Amino acid sequence: MTALHLARPEDLDRLLPLAAACHGELGIARDDDSRRAGLAPLLDGVPQGAVYLIGPARAPLGYAVLSFGWSLAEAGIEARLDELFIRPAVRRRGIATEVLAALPRALGEAGVRALTLRLAPDAPSRPLFERARFQPVAAELLVKPL
Repeated sequence: MTALHLARPEDLDRLLPLAAACHGELGIARDDDSRRAGLAPLLDGVPQGAVYLIGPARAPLGYAVLSFGWSLAEAGIEARLDELFIRPAVRRRGIATEVLAALPRALGEAGVRALTLRLAPDAPSRPLFERARFQPVAAELLVKPL
């Protein structure tokens, strides 16, 4: 089972190259200063979001970024999966599947009512999320009730 670790401020230097790789794959033009500005508050514990390291904390295989908000439809807190990244060298080994099983359990135990994400209908990763029982609610919105 792949471990999830809540990232802390001392993890920033391990996260920056992972985020740079993710953004490079997605065509997101950001520099390390803007990534640092986006990650640092989450690592410091702001209530609006969290970052999880995937795999060994000292040499993570990837990361997941979540943001939190209130959902009237879910009658409670909803977590939005903003980014999920697994290093290319270790993809197709079931790591993302394990994360998508463990993360909802952990969030549900913390009182989160649903996990959502936005994903294009033709995104190559869409079958992964559908196998993890995310339900399409709109063309680009998938929801997993917890």
